[in-house]
Amino acid sequence: MQAFEFYSPTKMIFGAGTEEQTGRQVTEWGGTRVMVVYGGSSAVKSGLLDRVTGSLEKAGLAYECVGGVKPNPRLSFAREGVKKALDFKADFVLAVGGGSVIDTAKAMADGAASPELDIWDDFWKKKVPVPHALPVGVVLTIPAAGSESSDSAVLTNDETQEKRGLNSPFHRPRFAILNPELTFTLPRYQVACGIVDIMMHTMDRYFNPVTTNQLTDELAEGVLRNTIRNGRRAMEKPGDYQAMSELMWSGSLSHNGLTGLGNKTDFAPHQLGHELSAMFDVAHGASLSAVWDSWARYCLDTDPARFAQFAQKVWGIDPAGKDVSELAMEGIEATRAFFASLDMPTCLSQLECGVQTESVLEELAYRCAFQNTRTIGSFRVLDHQDILAIYRLANH
Repeated sequence: MQAFEFYSPTKMIFGAGTEEQTGRQVTEWGGTRVMVVYGGSSAVKSGLLDRVTGSLEKAGLAYECVGGVKPNPRLSFAREGVKKALDFKADFVLAVGGGSVIDTAKAMADGAASPELDIWDDFWKKKVPVPHALPVGVVLTIPAAGSESSDSAVLTNDETQEKRGLNSPFHRPRFAILNPELTFTLPRYQVACGIVDIMMHTMDRYFNPVTTNQLTDELAEGVLRNTIRNGRRAMEKPGDYQAMSELMWSGSLSHNGLTGLGNKTDFAPHQLGHELSAMFDVAHGASLSAVWDSWARYCLDTDPARFAQFAQKVWGIDPAGKDVSELAMEGIEATRAFFASLDMPTCLSQLECGVQTESVLEELAYRCAFQNTRTIGSFRVLDHQDILAIYRLANH
């Protein structure tokens, strides 16, 4: 094992009906004035928002609600949310939703605790580290991003079409309520996007230059197998409690740091996907599946043995009679085929934006490399030309 530090302080409350504990959990963490953040109308129509606010009222807590968070959460909304939290004198931010809602709540918590600083210009552009933040709690409604247990948050600057992430220890939610029943009415497409996101958060840690952390590898491989198995079941049987509960827990474990201990994270496919979703406003999970196959084929020669291990341990592919490269390619193809079975795109022609011109690909690569000021990835370090080559491979 390599050296590592692990800190994952979020209290997880898992099971049916657990949203009824929201008020008690907020009180336990010192909240008295709660800014409730949610997405679209589903939280209202389903009655979830009423149950959550009813729990807050029962606990004697003041609250104010702000809804309308969109996928690929917008900076402009988060900035307005900061103003509302300050006006309300909120001392706790509660996210009711999925990754976009949670990330917005984290940004609001950052900004409301430091009103003299701007969440984008100062924090997201990393001019200064986040000094402190209001505590955040979560009522999760979709297994996907894992933001309920992570130290990261992602925002899209709707003025500049930049999508960037920010890691901070203050982004760890104090608690996360996980009731699989809240996922039963999710559209099939959202479930599929979530399955991809869970897998990508795990694979972006699994594919790294370090190959000696055996238990970390076993944990990652187990999360991937569980996600694949229950992802298939969830797509075949919508509303299946067992499948959705397994996916919900897999999502939390995929992004709390456990599956990457002692390793360098890669996250190059995430960076590639971020530029697609920033420019074209496509779903995050779909942007990831659209580029992963091209990334994997481009990076295969970096460490074929790693892909071969992935093929055996995750997909159960028999190595008999195959050399390392053949086995590795079968693992890549099995992943591509699984994404396709979920009706997820595996190239740009299947993504909402479609095939792009060379000039657009060059712009995507230029943005992904932060105007040629950074490289991405650790499994294989990718510069501007590598990034462009991967976008070209996916452009069919």
